[in-house]
Amino acid sequence: MTPDAALDASRLRRLQLAGVLSGLTAGAWLGAAEAPTKMVSLGISPVVISLAMVLGVFIARWSLPALLRGTSAVAWDIRQAPHLVVWAVLAGCLWAVANTLTIFAIRDVGLSIAFPLWNSNSLLGIVWGFVFFNELRQAAWSRWLGVLGGAALMFGGGALLAVASSAQAPAGHPLRGVVAALTAGALWGTMYIPYRKAYLTGMNPLSFVTLFTVGELGMMAALAIGDRGGVAALAAELLRARAVLFWLLLGGFLWVVGDLFQQYAAKYVGISRGIPLSNTNQLWGLLWGIFVFGELRGAAGGSYAQVIGGSLLMALGAGAIALASAAGPEHRRWQDAATREASRYGVDPAYVGSALAGRDTGARARSRTRLDWLIALAATAVFGGFAAVAHVPEMALAWRWVAGLVCAMLVLLVGTGLVLWRATRFN
Repeated sequence: MTPDAALDASRLRRLQLAGVLSGLTAGAWLGAAEAPTKMVSLGISPVVISLAMVLGVFIARWSLPALLRGTSAVAWDIRQAPHLVVWAVLAGCLWAVANTLTIFAIRDVGLSIAFPLWNSNSLLGIVWGFVFFNELRQAAWSRWLGVLGGAALMFGGGALLAVASSAQAPAGHPLRGVVAALTAGALWGTMYIPYRKAYLTGMNPLSFVTLFTVGELGMMAALAIGDRGGVAALAAELLRARAVLFWLLLGGFLWVVGDLFQQYAAKYVGISRGIPLSNTNQLWGLLWGIFVFGELRGAAGGSYAQVIGGSLLMALGAGAIALASAAGPEHRRWQDAATREASRYGVDPAYVGSALAGRDTGARARSRTRLDWLIALAATAVFGGFAAVAHVPEMALAWRWVAGLVCAMLVLLVGTGLVLWRATRFN
């Protein structure tokens, strides 16, 4: 199948449904991944928190693809499109810097305020999707209205949530926190360019994330060593924080699950739609902030009205974007962009076309090798070792809400995972 081969309408609808559900599920898991960053209130350095999360991300980004697809399939993808290694590493570097900035933002202005500021990345995603990848080209005015109007509603709703939470912002340097959050949004918005290049070219999301994490870990390690004043000082600080490192590693693991769904959303509905949908993580972050951590406890009634209004606006915006899926003419422009990428980098057009259609690209399913099982066992051992020395942080938590939110996340995980498997076999 070549990149310019048209997809039939029913196949396109199935792929877009999988992409929309992936974006919404990503929001739930990405929102939960931010919860451990509240440990910055315990006096742990933001850089140390970010490094520990990235270590969890690194472990998950290698173990999950090994279990779901196998390292041999990952290697096959790399041989088909070796140029994407550089793009993946670059994206990982941008992610590491942005994630570190979000910790500073949470420390200075709080989780509820920082979320809508860095979620401005969805606006950049729409711009980059249109400029570089033909998204929204030849789309009907109703699709334009759905995407742009939905993004505006989500941003407006996020602003209302920020206003409602402003009274809960910690004392410190609010301007510094705002700048950190906005800069993180700009870096994350730019990071989606390599995402889209990868999936138009044909790389499987499970392969891309294994390369992505090389840039993440390298950049984050360099930042942490520089910030702490050397390897010895960093190691000493990690040792002092060993009782809570498990929770930070777990946050990184949750992030990877969410990011995998975000990758599938970017692949099947584009970054102009997939990124705003995954930015419903702000709603989930609000649920964690209010019900688990009690961020609005004692607030005036007007604050709760703003929270309800902002949440409804965000939900309406996400619904508008979900309904504004790409129709045939726009999807053909995506295929034009895929053809351009294949020609530019000398990638097999059949590989690119099969991947764009969510079909097998030639990396046949194989039984897991010893290497795959070794990676999975090593990841389990690392998490188990940190769990053995972990303590529940001295923070007031509403455990019933923790259980309820986790159950909702698992339902989304299983449901969307089944839809993806049936439509694409995780291709």
